[in-house]
Amino acid sequence: MSPPSDLLDRLLAAPGDQDFALLHRPESGTPGTVDVLLGEVSHPVTLAGLPLPEGRGTRGHETLVLVPYRQLAERDFAAPDDGSPLIALTVTEQAELPLGDVLERLPDTPVGMSGHRFDLSDDEYAEKVRRVVADEIGTGEGANFVLRRTLHADLDGYTPHTALAVFRRLTAVEHSAYWTFVIHVGGRAFVGATPERHISVRRGHAVMNPISGTYRYPPGGADLAGLTAFLQDRKETDELYMVLDEELKMMSRVCEPGVRVTGPRLKEMARLAHTEYFIEGRTRRDLRDILRETLFAPTVIGSPVESAARAIQRHEPQGRGYYSGVAALISSEPGGGRSLDSAILIRTADIAADGRLRLAVGATLVRHSSPRAEAAETRAKAAGLLHALGGAAGPDVPPLPTARSGDRPEVREALRGRNADIADFWLGATPPGALRVPELKGRKILVVDAEDAFTAMIVQQLEALGPTAEVLRYDRLHGRLDGFDAVVMGPGPGDPQDTADPKIAALDAAVAQLLRDRLPFLAVCLSHQVLSRRLGLPLIRRAEPNQGLQRAIDLFGRRERVGYYNRF
Repeated sequence: MSPPSDLLDRLLAAPGDQDFALLHRPESGTPGTVDVLLGEVSHPVTLAGLPLPEGRGTRGHETLVLVPYRQLAERDFAAPDDGSPLIALTVTEQAELPLGDVLERLPDTPVGMSGHRFDLSDDEYAEKVRRVVADEIGTGEGANFVLRRTLHADLDGYTPHTALAVFRRLTAVEHSAYWTFVIHVGGRAFVGATPERHISVRRGHAVMNPISGTYRYPPGGADLAGLTAFLQDRKETDELYMVLDEELKMMSRVCEPGVRVTGPRLKEMARLAHTEYFIEGRTRRDLRDILRETLFAPTVIGSPVESAARAIQRHEPQGRGYYSGVAALISSEPGGGRSLDSAILIRTADIAADGRLRLAVGATLVRHSSPRAEAAETRAKAAGLLHALGGAAGPDVPPLPTARSGDRPEVREALRGRNADIADFWLGATPPGALRVPELKGRKILVVDAEDAFTAMIVQQLEALGPTAEVLRYDRLHGRLDGFDAVVMGPGPGDPQDTADPKIAALDAAVAQLLRDRLPFLAVCLSHQVLSRRLGLPLIRRAEPNQGLQRAIDLFGRRERVGYYNRF
């Protein structure tokens, strides 16, 4: 049997003739290694059709998947169809090699780049930001949205060796990336250093890693005053809270009761830093189902995801290709099980066989977004890859930081302060079973979904009290409210006064039935506004919507901190 290093030798001898991947995954358990994969490419129509061989009972990688944005249609969400296929690389040969050995053997040839320009100028992007904040967030269509712009360039004299050289440089520069990779399929190369895990599952233990909020290093590198100001910035804090909420919704859907949050932490990249949380839970679901149910991360779409998808279709009708999609590695485990590791396709160059390069970047827009600042943020996000490509990073891009800041006492204290406004339930501060109410044991509760998967989180909280709960979407109610001890009418985007909207009409009919039959119920957010209108209370549009605003209120004599997502 030939040594594993021979696989890399064969790949380097003729990379253009092969479909291959090099993956550096520092958090995979073997941080100082690179996975070298060769395989055969197929294009299944759906994630359920991904080719997975019979379980081998030994550890090894089976399939590497590239999921395009258009695959969001599998969840019946809006997604422009730009024709980008689902790509599956069935692994036929593999090796795990030391990172240092791989980098020594990869080409370090100069990369010539010309004609680099954004499809939208800073002014054009800032104007789009203004429109999204006014027309989408300002009208209550969602709490936050991610707006994309794309850098185009030409790589002079491009060959697959060029992609390998860029991978080499990225690996040397971006030490905090979740995955650094080059994936070459059908003559097309994807090269990136993504900071963000999508979801990982091993032995039934699932982890998501919401990342948001961006601190762009000043010319001298990160400084304590700037970092502390970033960590105390309300807009940056709100961004992280909102994506944490959205990924909690996803994890609550695919995991058993007991989902928990840890963090926040500071994730320091070469030219900027982010804040992040970790969400963990137990799951028994098929890995392909988990991938589908978590399309796509709110950090790269917005929230609520279903509403954000409609907004993206309005503002980006040309489609996204693979930007904000997923690269997923499915592996076999000893004993016959499978594991999943996946990364979000951001900070990734999409390179055609003729050297045409596209690099999509985005910024998270919230109600307090500054259009100019968001444009600058997208430039900073592109800078790491531009540096590896040899292109000018632009005047706003500082040099690499000289030291890590996340362990400084002041930074740790500021990060701990972020959790003051998060419910203890999700932080695991309450012992299992401590919340159970004996009178609720055996009770059945219906939770009505109004296009916001907060309902999945509500179910986890309700079942911690003792009853069983199930979710039913608003358009599948058809009067089916009997047989339950109580009903929770759920939240969602929309105008409660628009009775021509089928969703509002369905919620109104359900509320009318609950009132008529005197069934116990609770109405939340949009459903509460529908209830208020039916009771004759005036609905007044707010000048500025509340999107995650927290306030302390008097709740029947008890002081409670509650959150508001409302425009009326």
